[in-house]
Amino acid sequence: MSASSSVTALKKVVQQLQLEARLTRVKVSQAAADWKQFCLQNAQHDPLLTGVSSSTNPFRPQKVCSFL
Repeated sequence: MSASSSVTALKKVVQQLQLEARLTRVKVSQAAADWKQFCLQNAQHDPLLTGVSSSTNPFRPQKVCSFL
């Protein structure tokens, strides 16, 4: 590895570290509380909790057509 590529790589590392240092940190307890509140507010729109009506369910079993 040449000296110029080493310097370039180190500059990229420094830029990344500076970017990460400027990020606003949130405590895990606050993030968990926010996430819980979001889930509770949107629970009525969650098809895993409320279910899907049979008329709008694209995965419902297809009706069999039989000829006699």
